[in-house]
Amino acid sequence: MRVLSFAPVVAEDFDALFALRMAAMQESLTRLGLGDGQRSLARFTGQFEPAWMQWILLDGKRIGFTKLKPVDDHLHIDHLFIRPGAQGGGVGAWVLEQAKSHGKDLTLSALKLSDSNRFYLRHGFEPVGEGEFEIEYRWKAAA
Repeated sequence: MRVLSFAPVVAEDFDALFALRMAAMQESLTRLGLGDGQRSLARFTGQFEPAWMQWILLDGKRIGFTKLKPVDDHLHIDHLFIRPGAQGGGVGAWVLEQAKSHGKDLTLSALKLSDSNRFYLRHGFEPVGEGEFEIEYRWKAAA
């Protein structure tokens, strides 16, 4: 039986997290013509806040990470990345269920043309806005 869990992120994890993020996003970034590693590094550096981030573990092995941060009256998922090869097995759904269990609305954004858009729609997120490269989503907690 698979065991999913979280583990804390520390500042020294930056390089490993960035490499995992790039591996998970490479196909989507290429589709949008955003394969520039420097742009991605600058963006990730600005979003790197270990206090709000967690490794996603499968049977004790790091297979992804997430960032869930309070913003006003809701929680924002800044990152939800699963290592290629570990995707499609229910890990992302488990992470979303953990986030939903807080009982607050959730927001996030996903790259246009990314397969993750179908994933978020399947899990009850609704589009609420759109930028040049991303679609903004919101999931509403039961009142």
